[in-house]
Amino acid sequence: MNTTRSIFEALTVRQLFLLDGLGAVVTAVMLGAVLPAFEPAFGMPRPILLALALVAASFAAYSLTCHVRAAGARMLLGITVANTAYCLCTLGLVVWLRGSLTWLGVAYFLGEILVIAALVTVEVIVARRARD
Repeated sequence: MNTTRSIFEALTVRQLFLLDGLGAVVTAVMLGAVLPAFEPAFGMPRPILLALALVAASFAAYSLTCHVRAAGARMLLGITVANTAYCLCTLGLVVWLRGSLTWLGVAYFLGEILVIAALVTVEVIVARRARD
């Protein structure tokens, strides 16, 4: 039995909105409170961290609202596009600020990109399935 396929088949659009929203809340807290407190350890300037936290908070509000309202696959594709843009923007910041980021900062942001990219992949699969 293919476990990965079973997980994708079991997830609903509504569950993905909840997962996405809760993940965005964690990201917003990390970027808005935790990382600024340890700015020298990560190297990302505080204003950029706070801007990214605001974006993550807005994504959380969108996804959690969609979860409560039981929005459909079309709305899921909206957050999928937004998450992809966020990953590209974050990757651009890592490249642009590579001189000031520490190895811990690079690891954190690349890890965040990988987690969100995996979520985007699942969202696309589930959204396609829900539209069929």
